Amino acid sequence: MFKPGQSLASKPRTPRMDCGRHHRAQLGFILMSTDLACEADVFAMAPEGVGVHITRLKTEDRTTTETLADHIVHMADAASRLQPDMRPDVVCYGCTSGSIVNGEERVFEEIRKGAPWAVPMCIATGVVDALRELDARKIVVGTPYLDEINVAEAVFLDEKGFDVVDIQGLNLKTGLEFGKVTPGYWKEFAIEIDDPEADAIFLSCSGIRALDVIEEIEAATGKPVITSNQAQFWSCLRRAGIADELEGFGQLFSRPGETLRPTG
Repeated sequence: MFKPGQSLASKPRTPRMDCGRHHRAQLGFILMSTDLACEADVFAMAPEGVGVHITRLKTEDRTTTETLADHIVHMADAASRLQPDMRPDVVCYGCTSGSIVNGEERVFEEIRKGAPWAVPMCIATGVVDALRELDARKIVVGTPYLDEINVAEAVFLDEKGFDVVDIQGLNLKTGLEFGKVTPGYWKEFAIEIDDPEADAIFLSCSGIRALDVIEEIEAATGKPVITSNQAQFWSCLRRAGIADELEGFGQLFSRPGETLRPTG
């Protein structure tokens, strides 16, 4: 029995070791401090053997083009904090509107500064990847955003070659409000804005709880549904070499990712 003042000498042993819990891939995500949805979503989608690592950017709970532009300032530092000893295969900035306002290439540049070993990604890139993989040319878009952000998003999607048949926002101002909108409302909203011309429905924003109702919306409309979190996670998985077909998160996860563009 050990008594205070005694020294210890453990017996020599040879522990059995393997490649660790996350032996297939490691994914890192830079999320907003106000995001109430994305962290739960990416953990829900993570297949066996794939690690998910999260860091947060200090962000103002007022979502405008001005506040989104501030995200870039601390991007490299945030990327450097994502398990540098484990070196994630992919590091993704998880803000759709912020990706658009700051620009994909500038985000990639800052992530490379903090995590030069990782494939840099941002959520807007994942959305474009997903829409192209599904061959969706004409889309309707639902967002929680103010219209100044909706305009920027429509321009971004147009420049990427998509026809935005319609884009409708809820004109909410804060990330906390985004995360409190119920999944059931996102289903109703998606069905409401659907248009016969549209090939797909895109629900934009990492901070909304739309993942849970993707398959319900697909069943109701007969069209593929893309959400920001689903698209970014699918693209990150495929970029890390993980081709699992996940169930419960929409048609996208049946696709192998053959159309992905390099970002690294």
